[in-house]
Amino acid sequence: MAYKDNKMMRNVYDEEEYFEEDTLGMKVTSGSATFDKNDKNMIGISIGGGSTSYCPCLYVVQVFDNTPAAKEGSLASGDELVGVNGKSVKGFAKAEVARLIQSSNGPVTINYNKLHADPKQGKTLDIILKKVKHKVVENISSSAADALGLSRAILTNDSLVKRHNELERIASMYTGLVNHSKEVLKAFFSLSQVHKEFGDVFSCIGVREPLPRASDAFSKFGNAHRNMEKYAIVALKKLKPMINDLNTYLTKAVPDTKLTIKKYLNAKFEYLSYCLKVKEMDDEEYSYAAVREPLYRLETGNYEYRLVLRCRQEARKKFAKLRADVLVKIELLDNKHVQDTVIQLQKFVSAIAMFHTNCYEAMQSATVFPIEVDLFEKTFNYNPSGRINDGLDGEEARTANVGFKDVVETNADGSRNGQQLTSVYALDDVPLLGASSFFEDSKDLFSSANLANLSNPQLQTTSNSEPLLEKPAKTPSVDDLLDLS
Repeated sequence: MAYKDNKMMRNVYDEEEYFEEDTLGMKVTSGSATFDKNDKNMIGISIGGGSTSYCPCLYVVQVFDNTPAAKEGSLASGDELVGVNGKSVKGFAKAEVARLIQSSNGPVTINYNKLHADPKQGKTLDIILKKVKHKVVENISSSAADALGLSRAILTNDSLVKRHNELERIASMYTGLVNHSKEVLKAFFSLSQVHKEFGDVFSCIGVREPLPRASDAFSKFGNAHRNMEKYAIVALKKLKPMINDLNTYLTKAVPDTKLTIKKYLNAKFEYLSYCLKVKEMDDEEYSYAAVREPLYRLETGNYEYRLVLRCRQEARKKFAKLRADVLVKIELLDNKHVQDTVIQLQKFVSAIAMFHTNCYEAMQSATVFPIEVDLFEKTFNYNPSGRINDGLDGEEARTANVGFKDVVETNADGSRNGQQLTSVYALDDVPLLGASSFFEDSKDLFSSANLANLSNPQLQTTSNSEPLLEKPAKTPSVDDLLDLS
């Protein structure tokens, strides 16, 4: 009986009693392709339409991945099947066509009508609204989705969506790490400038100290601190790539992966929308068949349905490609996250350890204390206009200076030169009179020397044979060194 019905359907089709085909403006061309069957005796396509439905033609519903049809590439979803091995299949049931393909020995030749469909034509307002629906469902809770009668299982079970949330947490952690590293390095740079200023002060004192031994000691101590500043600059230059690498991970790798995930989600929502559209059109066909009512799109070639099938296939390809890209990028990002963090921390520790080692060696070589200096004869009398005595003169001034320890040098002939010296470490025991004038004038001394801009003390001789300091080069800023601005 079924065979009789099929035969009658073929006769009706041959007599052209169906409606004229409505191609919706799409171009159709004929062609043929030969396929080798796989080990399951199949070429890898699913077939729809045929004599058992109201649709007058047979068409490809889906081309499965990694099958002979997918590798050959001629057939696509929505193409009409018109013959198998030279035999016309118009009016055949889809099960009969499947048996023809499986029963043939060797390669199978398929004759088809190629549907040249533009995916943009199938992206209707209905598809766009379905995409919006999927996005909304993804962001609501399961209980709310159930209350609205919506299913979000296919969305919540996507592991890549959870990885997207993990990327947000990783990006937040790296932001804090980069900001903290910048603050640490800025503080490190500020400390190096303190060392430099400290070295400038002692170098200036060494230049102005008349006693050669004390002058060398102060200069050596000052140069040690200046070298500490140089070591800090070298360490900062070594640490600069660390900040750049962390910024590259934070500003390029993570955002690029997040953008790829967003594109993947958009492609997934579009694919799901076409799947839902296909299901709705299938349900529509079943409902019309149940009441034995004709459906216009079915009797005119079902081109609208075939267009949606083609769009679904293209959306699935895009979805699969983006998913593979996301998986690769996330794997690379995870490896970089684990390995790069350890490498950058090792660089940081290595640079800081080298800096401290160099500073320790510099200070070890600058062990110069105690230092003996001539405070009475030089520091209190650096002004050639007269001795600083804080308003005292004569015997009072001499009495005021009695607090200094007398260190009398004895000549070879037994005479004494009467030079008064004092030790730096003995000043705590000496009550100094006229101290206010000393500190005021010392402040003027340091101010006039422009200590903030001193470099290594290089003596120059003027016409008056006065020692001068060489003008230093400009010190780079922390923003120049690390690009932290």
